[in-house]
Amino acid sequence: IRWPSGRICPHCGNNKSWAIQAAVNRPKRYECSHCTRQFTVTTKTALHATKLPLSIWLLAMYLITSSSKGLASTVLARLIGTTQPTAWKLGHTVRKMIDSSHSDAPLLKGVVELDETYVGGKPPIVAGVQHKRGKGTSKQWVLIAAERLGPVRAVPIESEKVETMQPFVDQYLCKSAHLMSDQHRSYIKIGKQFAEHSHVNHSRREYSREDVHSNTTESFSSIFERARIGVFHYMSPKHLDLYLTELSFRWSNRDPKEGVTKMGKKKTTWKPKPIIEQLTSLLPFACGAQLRWQRTGALRQIAFNSYWLN
Repeated sequence: IRWPSGRICPHCGNNKSWAIQAAVNRPKRYECSHCTRQFTVTTKTALHATKLPLSIWLLAMYLITSSSKGLASTVLARLIGTTQPTAWKLGHTVRKMIDSSHSDAPLLKGVVELDETYVGGKPPIVAGVQHKRGKGTSKQWVLIAAERLGPVRAVPIESEKVETMQPFVDQYLCKSAHLMSDQHRSYIKIGKQFAEHSHVNHSRREYSREDVHSNTTESFSSIFERARIGVFHYMSPKHLDLYLTELSFRWSNRDPKEGVTKMGKKKTTWKPKPIIEQLTSLLPFACGAQLRWQRTGALRQIAFNSYWLN
C-alpha cells in the first residue's frame, strides 16, 4: 500500500534505494542512494520506531475494526499479549489513523440528519434534589451528522450556539443537501444555508413525519452510549474525539442490504465491509503523525513531513 510502484525514501522522496543485509533479525531496512539515510516501511508513520512486531499491530487493527462497539484496553491487551498501557496507546494510535482518514472524506450529501447528544452518566440520587436534564447539565456536547444510508460524522463541541456548530457544518456537510433535524433554534438558523430543511417537533412527541426524522443520528447516539457504558466505561474529554472517530469509521464501513420482513414490510439491514477492505482504506493514513509517551504518562502527537505515496 505504501509503495505500489516501488520504494520511495520517506526523508527526501528519492526513488532509488537498496536493501541492507542485517546480521541480526530485524525488519527489512533500506538505504537511500541520494541522502544515504536508512529507512523501513514504517519510517515516519504511526508505527515509527515501534518495538512490537507488525503482526501485533495488524492483529490489533483487525480486532478494533471488526468489533461491534470497540474493545477496552484491558481486553485488547489480553488478546494481543501486551500490557494494558501498551494496548491503550496502540488503540489510540489506530484511532488517530482513523481520524486522519476522515479529513479528506467527501462531504455528506443527499438527505443529511443533524442532531446532538450528551456524554456522561446519571448524577447520584440525593433526597429532595431534582437534577436537571439535557441542556441544563454541564455534560459534554457531541454534534452528529449522518447521511441516509451513508457515512456519519461526530465531533465534540463546546455549546449549542450556531457559531460553535458552523465550522463542523462547513467541513462535513454539502450545502446542496436536504437537512433534517429537530426544532432546535440553532438547526433552524443553520438550515437556511441548505437547499432544503425539514424538521420534527420533539417537544410535541413528533418523532417522524413520513420521511422526515432524525432517527439515524439517534441510532448512532444509542450505539455511542452503549459503547461508553458497556465497553470503555469512561471517555476523557481529551480523547473523546478519537473514540467518536472510531465509532464513525465502523458505522461508515457498512453496506446496506434491502429486504422484506415476514409481515411484508421493507427492511434495511447492515453488514460490515470485508476486513481487508477496511484495513486497505485505513493504512494509507498511517503516515504523517505519531503518538508518543510523555514522562507524565500522557500521549504527545509528533507530526512528520514525509513522502507517503508515489
